[in-house]
Formats: sequence, C-alpha cells, structure tokens
Amino acid sequence: MNLPAKLTSGLLLLLLSVTFFSCEEDVNPNYAEEAADPERYHRAVKQLTDVIVHDIFSPPVAARIYSYSNLAAYEVMAAGDPAYQSLAGQITEFAEAPQPEEGLEYSFPVAALVAQCKVGKSLIFSEDKITKFEEELMAEILDIRMPSAVLERSVAYGQSVADHVIAYYDGDLYKQTRTYPKFSISDERSRWQPTPPDYMDGIEPSWKDIRPFTLDSAGQYKPLPPTEYSEEKGSRWYEEVMEVYTALDEEMPDYKERTAIAQFWDCNPYVSNIEGHLMFASKKISPGGHWINIVALACRQAEADLPRSVEAYTLTSLALMDGFISCWDEKYRSALLRPETFINRHIDEEWRPLLQTPPFPEHTSGHSVISRAAAVVLTDLFGDDFAFDDTSEEEYGLPMRSFESFLAASEEAALSRLYGGIHYRPAIDYGVDQGENVGNHVLRTVETRAQITEQQ
Repeated sequence: MNLPAKLTSGLLLLLLSVTFFSCEEDVNPNYAEEAADPERYHRAVKQLTDVIVHDIFSPPVAARIYSYSNLAAYEVMAAGDPAYQSLAGQITEFAEAPQPEEGLEYSFPVAALVAQCKVGKSLIFSEDKITKFEEELMAEILDIRMPSAVLERSVAYGQSVADHVIAYYDGDLYKQTRTYPKFSISDERSRWQPTPPDYMDGIEPSWKDIRPFTLDSAGQYKPLPPTEYSEEKGSRWYEEVMEVYTALDEEMPDYKERTAIAQFWDCNPYVSNIEGHLMFASKKISPGGHWINIVALACRQAEADLPRSVEAYTLTSLALMDGFISCWDEKYRSALLRPETFINRHIDEEWRPLLQTPPFPEHTSGHSVISRAAAVVLTDLFGDDFAFDDTSEEEYGLPMRSFESFLAASEEAALSRLYGGIHYRPAIDYGVDQGENVGNHVLRTVETRAQITEQQ
C-alpha cells in the first residue's frame, strides 16, 4: 500500500494490519460523510503555517508554499466534484493532473489531505513536524472505518496528484534564483540600504523571475512610481517623510489605536530583539499566512464544505503569490530607501520605527498589495459585507480585531505600514491599487466552477 513515509510504524502499523488484513472489515456506513469534514483540512493548513513560522520563510516564499500545497488539494477535489473544474490550462504551464480511474470509488477528501501534506512537506525544512501530523491524521481516518480498498486507492491517488504538482513547481525558476546575484548596494542617495538592527541583504531580489500563476509577466500591473527623491525641506518627498516621522505621537488622541493597528498587522516572520548584549529572535506569522488564516475564519463562519474551503484557500493563495511577484518586481526596480534610513540621515539619527524595518526596498508596500489582492478574491467568494472577527494574532499575544468586510481589513493592513514607520504614503496607496488589479486579474483568469450545460 502506498502510504506516506513513516506511516507504517508502531500503533499505525497495528491499525493498518487490523484494517487491511482482517477477514471481515467493520465498515462505517457514514464513512464518506465523516471523511468530508472540512475541519481536517483547516487543521492541515494551520499545521503548515506553524511549520512556516518555525522554519522562518520569507513572505514571498511562504506564499509559494501555500500556493502549491493548496493547488494539489484543489486538483484532487475538482476531480471528484463535478461542480468544480481543474486549473489545467488556466494557470501558467499547468498541465492536466492524473485522473481517478473510472468505475472505482475514492475518498477525495482523504486524497486531498494526502496531496496537501505531501506537497507542503516537500517545500519546508521541518519535515518531521508534517510527518507527525500525517500520522495523527491517518489515525483519525482509520477510525472512520472506510473500506480498505477505498482508503488505499485514495492515498495513492493523492500522492500521484502531489507528484504532478511537485514536478510543476520544479519549473518555476525558484531553484535557479537561489544562485542569482545579491542586490547591489550603491552610494546613490535614494537607493535602498540595509537597515538596523541586522543590516540584512535584500530578500529575494530576483522574485520577479519566478513564474506567476496568472499574470502575463511580473510587470503586468506596474504601479505608479514613488515620489521624486529630494532632501529639500518643503518638497513633496520631504512632506511624505515627515508624515511617517510624525505618524505616532503619544499626544495624539488615537495614538493607542494606531499603535494597536501597526502591531496587529506587523506579520514580520523574523524580528531581532536586542537587550544589552543578548540578541534573540521572535517568530511571527507572515503577511500571507495572516490572510490564509482569515480564509479559515471565513470558511468556518460561512460553514463552507470541503470543496468550497479548498477553493477559497487555493484562489487566495494564487492571489498572494502573484501579488508578491508583482510587488517585488517594483520593489527592486525602484529600489527606494526606507523611511528609517532617510530620517536617521537627515532628521533624527536616534529615531526608530515602531515596527522593525523589513529587509527589502520600500516601494510598493507588500502588505498593501497582497492584502488587497486577497481581499478582492475573498469578497468575490463570500460577499461584500462579510463581517468577521480576526483572531489570527491572538496566539502571538495580540487581541482580536473586528472588520465589516475583507476590503476594510485590507485597508487597515495597508495603513498599518504608515503607523509602523516602515512605508511612505504612496507605497501604500499605489500598493492597494496594484493589489486590486492583481486580485481582479486572478478572478478574470481562473474559473473554478464548472460550466454545466443542461441536457436538452
């Protein structure tokens, strides 16, 4: 039987032996319904998020992990549900995945979980954490008591679709870009420079070369350029800098609210903390991971079934991935310095932003782009006025925030970068427009629901 690695040991070996080799199987008549519980998939995605946080993947790379793992699950579900259709031929260079054998029964929910776990595990470092989760998941599935032939066939099918997606992502140039040159630093006054406290090299300077899912090119939705750099007081540029410098003042009536907004949407996967001679890192959810968690919140609130939930994760992931490709194309084209750099040089050498400045150029704001792209997709799926309570940051010690809609959440996420001291206003406003374009492009390009023609 083609079960995932390490699933043939200990208790699971005993369970498999009892299930597959007993003379008479004790089959649960409700096994199909119980296997289709979407909560297992939500847990699988959350497990992947936890590993992404643990392994400290950058925001663009995290989006890539979500995209391919959810795509694998979606292709399985589409093969088993006539209401949905494959993304083969719809997203760039993606060919038809293996199809189930006609006339045989499969548990597509089980196959989708297998596919998601296998692809996710192939893209992270801490494989043991996913393996442990797989073992727990398989124990639950065995307790459902579906026919052994159906389970075996479903696991094998999920693995075959996962292998197809793994072969697909091998062609997106990710591996090749690991060897590309670093971003070059120069003495040009407006050019991005590494920032405190780690002064890290620019992250993913060649992300624009990664194959997008729906965009014609990384520059398809090129945003407006940043304001012309100037060191002259009273210039438009200088006014934009001063807006960042004065965005947080304890005398402001909304100082606490602005601070709370900035901290809630920080989503920095790696924050360096320095206390005296001691330096340690804090790990947090990525911007894309925050929106993936919002997908889970929305699906649970809407009581979405498994196919609809996988659809939501997949479309949102595609929007996140293409959003990062579009944004990073502009970041390393304009290569603009961060507020912290300019303010320390020309206004206040002791000033530090509320949020730690991320290690990549300023324009446009990544959070503004990907939050809007995700919000556009989620609005299409769940509606314009889908109010929700966002508990994504509670596990990181931050209280819940409530939103009247996905777009309202994306607007707050974008503005948080000004309050946090890490972006100028144009990067936020133009980033929102850029994300709107990307999100709408995903919706125009990808059709998940099958077009069913009535028989005459």
